[in-house]
Amino acid sequence: MEATNGAGNAASVAAAAAAKRVQIEKAQNFMRQYRDPESRELKKLSANQFMDVWSHYDNDGNGYIEGTELDGFLREFVSSANATDISPEAVTDTMLGELKSCFMEAYDDNQDGKIDIRELAQLLPMEENFLLLFRFDNPLESSVEFMKIWREYDTDNSGYIEADELKNFLRDLLKEAKKINDVSEDKLIEYTDTMLQVFDANKDGRLQLSEMAKLLPVKENFLCRQVFKGAARLTKEDIEKVFSLYDRDGSGSIENEELKGFLKDLLELVKKDDYDAQDLKAFEETILRGVGYDKDGKISRKELTMILLTLAKMPPEDEQ
Repeated sequence: MEATNGAGNAASVAAAAAAKRVQIEKAQNFMRQYRDPESRELKKLSANQFMDVWSHYDNDGNGYIEGTELDGFLREFVSSANATDISPEAVTDTMLGELKSCFMEAYDDNQDGKIDIRELAQLLPMEENFLLLFRFDNPLESSVEFMKIWREYDTDNSGYIEADELKNFLRDLLKEAKKINDVSEDKLIEYTDTMLQVFDANKDGRLQLSEMAKLLPVKENFLCRQVFKGAARLTKEDIEKVFSLYDRDGSGSIENEELKGFLKDLLELVKKDDYDAQDLKAFEETILRGVGYDKDGKISRKELTMILLTLAKMPPEDEQ
């Protein structure tokens, strides 16, 4: 009996010691807990674990790992691979500079000098089904497609994608990838909660237009091209390219989701990372009033030309 009690006590002590060791490692190097103790390879992260990593390193909650946050992540990421418990400070500034250069070349897809949530998701091993939701290999062709999806899932026309609507969207993404049978309802709820934590920047429990745009990216905002900025001379071919990009049905006018997609791209030039459906509506009224919009719900080539010429005459961003 005493031997049994002794074995039980020893097991409890060992478990407590192991838990304490994990807490210490977590405090010293957050990434070490996600390494296999034998192989030192990163273990596959669940959706919640990925969110924990993101929240830990995005200290200011601005949606990017940058500056000292990025330095801290890289130091801990590298030092956690060592079998011996070395401090992140063991990575010298010279080593860090070289590491950062290689790392950013490999993972900083948009070359903005910082890591966003999608770029981190390419680096860390995650559940396959959760990774699918980031749509790395299948960005939308244009904002016209984005606005069609927005209309489809904003079922109550509130101007936001709420939790249930987001869950339906994620369910359909997994159906499209033929993975929905692998995901339980509880797991789908976990994915929905995690996506809200990641993309709901203002923490109101729903996704506004600009937040959904980060979850569902477009290949390129065509209006960001240099030809539409400053004093560049717009050619007839340039205008025709823009018109054909948004006139998806070839009707000879830009209307409905085509118009919303065009205005969303225009709005992103002004509002960047923070805009909602109300901003889009107000922007639509302002822009279209300026070109003598005839209120038939369409933009003609002539009206598009007026908007693009105005855009080309706008001063650079830092002078506005």
